[in-house]
Amino acid sequence: MHSQKKIDMTRGPIMKLVVLFALPICIGNILQQLYSTVDTLVIGNFCNSVSLAAVGTSAQPVEVFLCIFLGIGMGVSILVSQYTGSGDSESLKRLVATSSSFLYMCAIPLTLAGFFLGPLILKFMQAPEDAWDLAVSYLRIIFFGTLGNMGYNMNAGILRGVGDSRASLLFLLVSCVINIVLDILFVAALGMDVAGAALATILAMYSSWAFSIFYIKKKYPELEYKVLPGRADRDMLGSIIRVGLPLGLNNSIYSIGHVLMQSLINAQGSTFMAACSVATKVTGIANIAINSFSSAATTFSGQNLGSKNYIRLKKGGITIPVFSGLFTLTAGLLVTALCRPILGIFTRDQAVLDQAAIYIRVVLPFTWTFAVFNGIISFINGMGEVKYPTIINILMLWVVRIPSAYLIGRYIDGRYIMACFPISFTFGMVCMLAYFLTEKWKRIRRLADEEAARSGMCPSGTENQGVRKIS
Repeated sequence: MHSQKKIDMTRGPIMKLVVLFALPICIGNILQQLYSTVDTLVIGNFCNSVSLAAVGTSAQPVEVFLCIFLGIGMGVSILVSQYTGSGDSESLKRLVATSSSFLYMCAIPLTLAGFFLGPLILKFMQAPEDAWDLAVSYLRIIFFGTLGNMGYNMNAGILRGVGDSRASLLFLLVSCVINIVLDILFVAALGMDVAGAALATILAMYSSWAFSIFYIKKKYPELEYKVLPGRADRDMLGSIIRVGLPLGLNNSIYSIGHVLMQSLINAQGSTFMAACSVATKVTGIANIAINSFSSAATTFSGQNLGSKNYIRLKKGGITIPVFSGLFTLTAGLLVTALCRPILGIFTRDQAVLDQAAIYIRVVLPFTWTFAVFNGIISFINGMGEVKYPTIINILMLWVVRIPSAYLIGRYIDGRYIMACFPISFTFGMVCMLAYFLTEKWKRIRRLADEEAARSGMCPSGTENQGVRKIS
C-alpha cells in the first residue's frame, strides 16, 4: 500500500492517529453537508416553503431503499480494515472484486424499486397535498442517482478500511463544486425548482463515483479494482453478508422508524416541515465531527483486532467516544448560541425561522450523548460485534424515540416533538456504556492484560522499568 496515503492505526499515539484519520473525513462531511445544504439554501431563497417541505420529506424514502446496501457497504469497510490489519492481501483483493460486483447486483433493482414504490412511502408519510407533486418529482429523479451514490459510498468505505481517509475529501470536493454550480444554474437561473436541485445532485453523485474509481485504480493498483461486474467470490460474498447484513437491517429498521417520525412531522403542516428541514441542516453542521470520529473508531478497532493488538483496542474503546462527545458538546453549544443568524441564511419566512430555532434549542445541546453512543457502536462494529448494537438501536428507536414523540405530540405540544431525540440519545448512550460490562468486553480486557504481561507492560499500557514498550 502507499504508506504516504494510509494511516496505520496499530501503532503510535491513539488520538493523534484518530484525529489525523478523522480530519479529512470531517472536512469531507462538511462538504457533504454543504452538498445537501445547497439544495435547501437555493430552494429556500429562490422557491417557496412548499418546495422546501417537498425536499425535506423526500429524503426518508431514499433512505429506506438504500439503507440495507449502505449497511452492507459498512460491512465491506470493516472487513477491509481487518484484512489490512492482518496483512492478508489476497483476501483483500478478493473482497474488493466481490464488492464491485455486488454493487451492480443491488443498485439497478433499487433504482427501479425506488422510482415506482417511493411515492407509496410518501403517501404513508402523509406528505401534504400542496407538496405532493414536487416531492414525487424530486424523489424519482434522485433515484436515478442510486448507482453513483452507492458506488461512491462503497469506494470510500474501501479506502477508509485500508487507512486512507483523505481520498473521500477529494471525491466530495469534486461533487460539491459540481452540485453548487448546477444548483445555481438549474434552480436559480433556469427556474427548474426541485427537479433542478435533484438533477444537480445526481450528476454530482456520478462525478464523485467516477473520480473515486480513477483514484483507486491509480493509487492502489494492488487492489485490482474492477469497474465492471465480474464473478463474485462465494465465500467472500458470504462474509460481506454475514457482517454487513445485520448493519443493513439495523439501518432498515431505523429508516422505517424515520418514516414514522417524518409522518408525525408532516402532520404539523408545511411550515413545520420546512422548519425541521432547515433546522436539521444546521444541526448537521454542528454535529459534523460525529461521523468522522465514528469512522475512525471502526477502522481503529478493525485494524487492531486484525493485528491482535488488544492493549490498544481496550484503550481506544474508551478514549475515542469520549473525545467525540466533548468535541460535539462544544460545537453544539456554540451553534445553539448563534442559531438565529445561521438560520436566517436559509429562509426569510419568519414562521419557519421561529420554529426552526425551537428545534435547535431543544435538540442541539444534548447531541453529545449521540456522539458518545455512535462512537461506541462504531467501535464495536469494527470488531465484527453487530448484534448488541443492533438490539440497542432497535430499542432506542422503537421503544423510546417514536413512542415519546407520539406522546409529546398527543398530550403536550406537537411543536416540541423533536424532544424525543435527546431523550432517545441519552437512553442509547447509557445502554452502549453498559457494553463495557459484558463478557465480550471483559474478554478483550483479559487479552489486553495477558498481552501486557507478555511484553512486560503494566495493564494500563505503561512500561515496567527496563522493558521496551511495544507499539
